[in-house]
Amino acid sequence: MLAYSTYSEAGGVGKTTTAANLAVAHARAGLKPLVVPLDPQDGDLSRLFGVDDQRTEPVDNVVRHMIRRPKGDFDDLVRTVEGVDIVPEHNMLSDLAEYLQREKDQAEAMGEAFGMHAQLLRVLREAGVPEKYDVLICDPPATEGPHLYNAIHATRSLVIPVEPSAKGRAAVEGLEALVAGLEEQLEVDVGVLGAIPIGFKDTRDQRTILDEIQYPIPEIIGERASLMEGCWMQQCSAYRYIREHRDRQRDYEVETLAQFDRIARHLEQEVGIEAPNPPKPGDIEHEVLAP
Repeated sequence: MLAYSTYSEAGGVGKTTTAANLAVAHARAGLKPLVVPLDPQDGDLSRLFGVDDQRTEPVDNVVRHMIRRPKGDFDDLVRTVEGVDIVPEHNMLSDLAEYLQREKDQAEAMGEAFGMHAQLLRVLREAGVPEKYDVLICDPPATEGPHLYNAIHATRSLVIPVEPSAKGRAAVEGLEALVAGLEEQLEVDVGVLGAIPIGFKDTRDQRTILDEIQYPIPEIIGERASLMEGCWMQQCSAYRYIREHRDRQRDYEVETLAQFDRIARHLEQEVGIEAPNPPKPGDIEHEVLAP
């Protein structure tokens, strides 16, 4: 299974839209992706795909499963949108650290072990996710904490959206130290599958910044603020937005879809997965076959 978390220390770089569009790109190629977003904020992946309607309700959710208090089966949490299975975020994520610490204290009082940062991995394994899915994508918040640690512990790999700016450069420079710290704290190896510059305007300073990135760069995405804002307005991927909501197809936006398709193929190849029905990159009318 291909598993990765989209992560950037810098906010506002398109982390969530990257996760969403890559998930759809995997599905378009005939693979079965599961997305587990873990951001407690309202502007999250569940909102982007329009499956956040129960986030304030007293319903079963991934946090309850992580603290061993589920109300039902894991499969019942899943919603499917655009060929992508999603476990919607819930407001209980805001207090995840407190819930996990409380469960850890209770477990230790009973002489039991409870790894606070390994609970998402436990839930996914017990639900048979590695056997049921081809791709797992986690979308944690940018801040360090149990959301990020559980995501990385479950996926062991990162895909990093990068802002080609001085701010983005600082985030990338700090990433190596962050990865080393995570590996030591979580006692797992963490790899970087690729860095994806977003908002590139081909200035000299930006080219210099890209030259300094030490990770694979499968594609460089230009300024697409209008396209991504449209996705949030219509609550859908860029593929659906261009296909159903744009007044006309703009060549540069279709090329952006092609870039997401190519990035998805790159990530799949990194772990030896061959998609059964890959589209011609950017073909928005490609027929998606159920895996």
